[in-house]
Amino acid sequence: MAPPSAKQRSGSNKKAQLGLFAGYLAAGLGATLGALLLALSLWRPDTFNGLRSMASDAAAPVGEVGAAGRVNTRSFFESIAGYYDAGTKNAELEREIEIARVRLVEAEALAQENERLQAILGLTQADTEPVAVARLIGSSAASARRFAYLSAGSDDGVERGMPVTSPMGLVGRVLETGSDTSRVLLLTDTDSVVPVRRATDNVVAFAEGRADGSLRIRLINLGINPLEPGDIFVTSGAGGLFHPGVAVAMVSEITNDGAIGQLLSNPAATDVVVVQPIWQGEILEAMDEPLENSEPAG
Repeated sequence: MAPPSAKQRSGSNKKAQLGLFAGYLAAGLGATLGALLLALSLWRPDTFNGLRSMASDAAAPVGEVGAAGRVNTRSFFESIAGYYDAGTKNAELEREIEIARVRLVEAEALAQENERLQAILGLTQADTEPVAVARLIGSSAASARRFAYLSAGSDDGVERGMPVTSPMGLVGRVLETGSDTSRVLLLTDTDSVVPVRRATDNVVAFAEGRADGSLRIRLINLGINPLEPGDIFVTSGAGGLFHPGVAVAMVSEITNDGAIGQLLSNPAATDVVVVQPIWQGEILEAMDEPLENSEPAG
């Protein structure tokens, strides 16, 4: 059987033919309308002003929403950028502040060092010429006794019994001497007893070591205790060993027979010290004099 021809296929589907015709017609009408509108716009440009205004008014809310979104989005990212920028600046300022604090501490340390050196210079320029200027090179921290060691000895003129002072006051006295070093009995040792008086009057006492970093101020004249916290005690010169007027301790606690005093010249915080001659030299001779005339017992 022979297939139907193209004419027979198109003729058998009238609906398809009508649709194709309608399409061509719509395209022609659209092209014609477009040509007319183009010609009208070229001939009378202001003809569609009203339509454009109406379209613009209708699209205005949508444009405003979009514009607000762009602004808000931009503000959001600008805020984030500003936050990180401010954080960076704050970090830089904090770093500068830390550097300034370090510089301030260094300046304060230099000022304290200048004061310390001036105090040492004042010691070496005192009325009494010092025997030696030395450093504390060690201490007996692990022992029950309280000793310190000097970087000066008999070769420097240091002798047993000589007072050792710092810019803050009395440290102790020389107990033993070697050629280049000496051992010092500190004021806080239990065998240390120093005659003292209150700096403001003639209330006399003895400053005895307590081996705990403090001194016991024991009044000589018992009765009503006149001492008060904050009183300063200095050497009285009694006994002829220590020069009078050297600072020793400050009262921190009142007791029945005197007070507990805090050492003013802390050996742990002392670097340079001065070895002074004995105030009355015959004391040293008496300490070194052998008991030649004594007879053995029994």
